[in-house]
Amino acid sequence: MSAKETNNDPNMFDPKKSKKDYRDKYFIKDIENITGIKAYTLRIWEQRYDMLTPKRTDTNIRYYEEDDLKYLMNVSILNANGFKISKIAKMSREEVQSQTLSISEGSSKYENQIQALTTAMLSFDEKEFNKILSISILKVGMEETVTQIIFPFMQHVGVLWLSGSIHVAHEHFITNIIRQRMYVSLDQINPNPSPLSKKFLLFVPNGENHDLSLLFAAYMLKTKGQQVIYLGTSTPLEDLNKVFKLHKPDAVFCAITGSNSQVPIQVYVHSLQRTFPGTPVLLTGKQVIRRRDLKLPQGIRVVSSPDEFNDAIEEITEQNG
Repeated sequence: MSAKETNNDPNMFDPKKSKKDYRDKYFIKDIENITGIKAYTLRIWEQRYDMLTPKRTDTNIRYYEEDDLKYLMNVSILNANGFKISKIAKMSREEVQSQTLSISEGSSKYENQIQALTTAMLSFDEKEFNKILSISILKVGMEETVTQIIFPFMQHVGVLWLSGSIHVAHEHFITNIIRQRMYVSLDQINPNPSPLSKKFLLFVPNGENHDLSLLFAAYMLKTKGQQVIYLGTSTPLEDLNKVFKLHKPDAVFCAITGSNSQVPIQVYVHSLQRTFPGTPVLLTGKQVIRRRDLKLPQGIRVVSSPDEFNDAIEEITEQNG
């Protein structure tokens, strides 16, 4: 069953349904995409260990329900952590879930947290999603949680969305939760910039609404004692010009994630150079990171990782420091 066929199933998505009803059937391709369990492996588990029995559509196509999916995700985590399938098959679903939670809370393997976040997303379980984030933040801090868990998780979500295994509602659900956590973390930083601190202007282009990278950049800058002017999403170029003339930022940071058919990326990049003459401009986001043919004018650079962003911050703050 292809992703396209899956998405055309009338039972798949109905905007009139409640959140828990957004997805009531998961086909074998969805199971592979979400859990990483191959179809032939799943069939062996079903036949040899009688672990679960898929249902069938009116046209005799095998499918799994949400409880089956969560169970299989937990099985995948246990198996990856050394539990033999023969042992897992003898556990009740409650026991499997309990063991999985113990591993996810106590393990340093980030793939377990990413898998657990995926499970909470599919169930629209805000409490569990926040719990997983809170445990990680307490254990390794906000910066490592974002770089090692949240960003890889969001990439995984993008793959699932492209494959048709999840709906845009899932992405909106988790993005809003993560955004809230970032705002809380920003509010907890004591703004005490030093006299030698630099002023950074942060924004996302007009028509763009993805601001998680922007929020994380603001967090990193503030923890380093830098000044931040945060303009947020969908900022028109004419407004940027006014802010630049008024506040004279020492550097500019822009995240470009979505495509804008009205303004090609190359044209927009040159517009930024004209808008911020003589000022370092840092760009990130898949629209610039993936562009091998992108020509960067003088003073504009692409940062593709938090480490590169840190290096850029150090270079900028050392100038005239």
